[in-house]
Amino acid sequence: MEDDSASTKKGMILPFVPLSVTFDNIKYSVDMPQEMKGQGVQEDRLELLKSISGSFRPGVLTALMGVSGAGKTTLMDVLAGRKTGGYIEGDIRISGYPKKQETFARVSGYCEQNDIHSPQVTVYESLLFSAWLRLPKDVDSNKRKIFIEEVMELVELKPLRNALVGLPGVNGLSTEQRKRLTIAVELVANPSIIFMDEPTSGLDARAAAIVMRTVRNTVDTGRTVVCTIHQPSIDIFEAFDELFLMKRGGEEIYAGPLGHNSSELIKYFEEIQGVSKIKDGYNPATWMLEVTTISQEQILGVDFSDIYKKSELYQFFFTGIIALLLGTIFWDLGSKVYTSQDLLNAMGSMYSAVLFIGVMNCTSVQPVVAVERTVFYRERAAGMYSAFPYAFGQVVIELPYALAQDILYAVIVYSMIGFEWTVAKFFWYLFFGYFTLLYFTFYGMMTVGLTPNYHIAAIVSAAFYAIWNLFSGFVIPRPKVPIWWRWYCWICPVAWTLYGLVVSQYGDIMTEMDDKRTVKVFVEDYFDFKHSWLGWVAAVVVAFGVLFATLFAFAIMKLNFQKR
Repeated sequence: MEDDSASTKKGMILPFVPLSVTFDNIKYSVDMPQEMKGQGVQEDRLELLKSISGSFRPGVLTALMGVSGAGKTTLMDVLAGRKTGGYIEGDIRISGYPKKQETFARVSGYCEQNDIHSPQVTVYESLLFSAWLRLPKDVDSNKRKIFIEEVMELVELKPLRNALVGLPGVNGLSTEQRKRLTIAVELVANPSIIFMDEPTSGLDARAAAIVMRTVRNTVDTGRTVVCTIHQPSIDIFEAFDELFLMKRGGEEIYAGPLGHNSSELIKYFEEIQGVSKIKDGYNPATWMLEVTTISQEQILGVDFSDIYKKSELYQFFFTGIIALLLGTIFWDLGSKVYTSQDLLNAMGSMYSAVLFIGVMNCTSVQPVVAVERTVFYRERAAGMYSAFPYAFGQVVIELPYALAQDILYAVIVYSMIGFEWTVAKFFWYLFFGYFTLLYFTFYGMMTVGLTPNYHIAAIVSAAFYAIWNLFSGFVIPRPKVPIWWRWYCWICPVAWTLYGLVVSQYGDIMTEMDDKRTVKVFVEDYFDFKHSWLGWVAAVVVAFGVLFATLFAFAIMKLNFQKR
């Protein structure tokens, strides 16, 4: 089992299940303070977190950072279920399942910034007491004691097992040793997810390094560990694998890998026009916080939150989150074809997986193309280039990006949903996923090209999302659509994507279902999907991408919405 291997690689006697945390559109607000109302503020609520999305993964050490007032501890408290007041909105899932606090508390630990321990007990007694109360009752006394010994070795507390905890700053353990004890008290509960609030706060460089070595050991067991941290040293900062960065006001401005010597982080911010380059030997964490302040935003005339949400990094990050989310929701549905309902469930998983990312691509490309079109009007007027090479470049640049996105998405979703692993079937899944992402992207570009601004384009495209969904063949199979509306099924691009996905995965399976029909016969009878049409279906899906790209190019060349 995966959980056994995750634990035993560090010699831990008690197994645990590695869990991921995904969160989407998290908002947190409190009642508006009376002082602010007295200053003329009209709103009833003060929003502290604004539409935060992200994920934390097993075996990955994530730093949650931001200036004071950014909301990093607030976000961690919301995710951990520690907020007792205020208003929380959004979706939090644990490995794909909706978070329920009563069960989440049993698989998570929370290391507070203030190390609060009973001063009159020893280190071993502190751990034994926590283990007694928090481990499942089926863990016998011998296993419990062995596990406590393993945890003490993991956090390097064995030499201090009989030391009194004592009072902070008076006697007993040092501040750094108390930090490690705080981590150990949570670890003996055998959690899968651990939140740490500024574990290196108040420590000198040597003590902080010891604590971070303990944190790293914890991550290496396969657990999900998230730490809030404030202005770390270079060595401490580079101990982290990923960064989730927030700005004042509760908005995310970076979520992704740090890279070797923080190279990925530095590359991302240095590519933003106007951001000063980092000096040799300068702390990347300090530089990052300096160049992303509110005052820097005002000087540069940018919003780092908007830049991040329009970036390729965000799209790939979001793609990975959605892939993991859908993969866990539709876990192993693809291998179950015993009943017609099984097949419909599998079909729903394919449909949802591709449609979700397709719509996201369409909506995210529209504001970018709208801004670029304004630049194009100016540069064309200056005689720098004509319309066709501009349109051609806009189309071609999407091809490799969509391919990388499709491969990332397909590998995660295909394996987790449990479709049949053959070269041909996986190729067709990649093929239809890729060209569906392309025609959604080109459709978004086309709607911008044909309308005055991206706000109108968004309204137009949203209307067609609903129509496409209705005629896709998923809500109502094509044979059951009234004859006077059936023609639209043949010109609905999503219907052809669904056709291709279903017949490529199930159109040739001769396994008998519970009603004695084979899967192939059911697909033909119920959906009128024929495996022999697979090549034609593939050609039509490609044709939709070509059509939308051509219409975008035509709009760029022939229409001009610039007002002077």
